[in-house]
Amino acid sequence: MQGKPRPTIKEIARLANVSTGTVSRVLNGRPGVSPGTRAKVLEAVRTLGFVPNAAARELVGKSTLVGLLFAPGVRRYTPYFALLLEALSEALWREGLRVTEVSTDPQGLPREEALAYILLGAHDHDPRIEGLKAQGKPFVLIGTYPGVFWVAPDDRQGGYLATRHLLELGHREVALLTGHLHHQAGRERLLGYKNALLEAGLTFRSELVLDGDFDALSAYRAVRRAWEGGLRFSALFAASDEMALGAWAALEDLGLKVPEAVSLVGYDDLPELGERLTTVHQDIPTVAQEAVTLLRAALQGSPPFGKRVPVYLVPRGTTARKGVGTRPNP
Repeated sequence: MQGKPRPTIKEIARLANVSTGTVSRVLNGRPGVSPGTRAKVLEAVRTLGFVPNAAARELVGKSTLVGLLFAPGVRRYTPYFALLLEALSEALWREGLRVTEVSTDPQGLPREEALAYILLGAHDHDPRIEGLKAQGKPFVLIGTYPGVFWVAPDDRQGGYLATRHLLELGHREVALLTGHLHHQAGRERLLGYKNALLEAGLTFRSELVLDGDFDALSAYRAVRRAWEGGLRFSALFAASDEMALGAWAALEDLGLKVPEAVSLVGYDDLPELGERLTTVHQDIPTVAQEAVTLLRAALQGSPPFGKRVPVYLVPRGTTARKGVGTRPNP
């Protein structure tokens, strides 16, 4: 007979009426929490009988710190990374581990010792990977790389699904809004876009690829500059929900309604940001949990392997068949 499941950080947060991030800070002994709030969280912990996984503590001994390593130049304070870090914090805590960002040198390698590391912002020729391998440090990459432990959403399939959806609606001039093509997520979504065009017998046009820097304001500027410069398209795939919202604002300011004039697809399906968008959903909690599973394997000395997490399209109100409603301005 199985015992009662251990309470989760979310249940503690709900009982204490605080965020999961606040619970994580209290449990990890971090500053920035008022004495009253800390007392509420600890009372909720006692009430629910929350106990981290003792087996993980036996495995790793006294050290339980997992260091987060962001690639140099990556924007940390985005809705996507906030959700990923929250999911990682909870998944690691269930294993008796705690997570924090650690300081790095100019190449992104850690200046602080930790039990293991999780690498975020994967990109081509990433010096963190070979550096940690040379040092014999266990780590997991959120991204893909041969010969290491890695986990990533199936971004190429996501780019393909988004573009195919627009093509099936009759659109033939489909623009792509992307950024950071030396980073894996941007490049893989671009490859999916190209694959969908190829399957439909269409020629890839580089002028339809706009640099939105994975940022809403940059996306706004890129779309507005392209349209005012004479570029025309009836559909737009934005490789993040943030960029999709920036593009949406630009299109409306140009007098183009979504989806009547231009159909729009985002990527990530982020809470609140993506709730009105047709978008590609990626399962952030599953990415986090798979990262922790891989980290356990790395700590146990298993041979490295990777895991792709499936994605799927979520049709909502920002796409329509070409020719329905208002046409784009000439």
